[in-house]
Amino acid sequence: MDLIYFDNAATTPIYPEVIETMHATMQEDFGNPSSVHAAGRSAKAMVESARKYIANQMGVLPKEIIFTSGGTEGDNTVMQSALHQLGIRHFISSPIEHHAVIHPLENMVQQGHIKLDLVNILPSGLPDKDDLKRLLSSSDEKKMVSLMHVNNEVGTIIDLNAIGNLCHEHNALFHTDTVQSIGHFDLDFGVLPVDFAVASAHKFHGPKGIGFLYIQKDTGLSGILLGGSQERGMRAGTESVHNIVGMHTAFQLSCKRMQADALHIKDLKSYCLAQLQAALPGTIFNGASGDFENSTYTIVNARLPMDEKKAQLLAFYLDLQGVCCSKGSACQSGSGGESHVLQYLLTAEQNKAPSLRFSFSAHNTKTEIDKLIDILVDYAKN
Repeated sequence: MDLIYFDNAATTPIYPEVIETMHATMQEDFGNPSSVHAAGRSAKAMVESARKYIANQMGVLPKEIIFTSGGTEGDNTVMQSALHQLGIRHFISSPIEHHAVIHPLENMVQQGHIKLDLVNILPSGLPDKDDLKRLLSSSDEKKMVSLMHVNNEVGTIIDLNAIGNLCHEHNALFHTDTVQSIGHFDLDFGVLPVDFAVASAHKFHGPKGIGFLYIQKDTGLSGILLGGSQERGMRAGTESVHNIVGMHTAFQLSCKRMQADALHIKDLKSYCLAQLQAALPGTIFNGASGDFENSTYTIVNARLPMDEKKAQLLAFYLDLQGVCCSKGSACQSGSGGESHVLQYLLTAEQNKAPSLRFSFSAHNTKTEIDKLIDILVDYAKN
């Protein structure tokens, strides 16, 4: 059975060119980048070439890019370092953030280290700017705001300029999880009022286990992994050269193909929205995922007109039919829990209907969407 892969927000297939480059690196450039001999210098050059390319694309200095194992490590590094090195005790976030942000903050609250305020979220999934302004104005103490750029479940896009400027007007640092947007949107952190941002290579057709963290040079943030002097002392541990090279290649290709891929995927999303509503009248798109102004072109989160009994087995049935999609974030699926994002945005009654997230890449086709619609219609009738 051929898989229909509509779960690209969870992870993307690796570009063949990335696999080839990583394979060659593992065979030929196995030196430790911290070693001073020829093999080490060669590996170091590859690491620094990747750093310079990423920094240039993001409009920042190479020293502001730190390689990590991915989004979760990047988010945790910012939260923990802000507390322990910058002395920030007041954090502002939202109830629909990724768990890589929510759980570290909740843990710091439980330990009595910080005060945490959650900004109100509008039905669209956008943060209420008036409420954010109220929270920022509540005291003169130093604060950090953490709001993700593109929500990984409903695809809502926040205005980084507006949020960042509001934070800086109130002397607050601004961290944003850009895992779902880097590689899909052209972001310039040299211009945007963002202090910290994270990326994960497997979201833009690179390998898993590698990402990068942007740390604005004037924030004074330092890392939380202690040991060697790798990554300018920001993250101890021998760099994963083949993964960094793989991410470098994936990022190059994603930037090169971004415009063409975006046009193709936008067309797929428009087609999917129309076909779902035509074949299953009463389909509702959660948050702002049904439009392109406030939501990413890569994600559709659809609430289908089926009863609670049908809802319970829908994901299982789609899996049997070879359709890969999700009910929420892949990061929480193993826990058996429902989507915390949809629990916040929807009523208990609305959550009885099945909601599915379909997320696309340039590899997907309208033929696959047609097959998905046929499968959903058959399931609804039987």
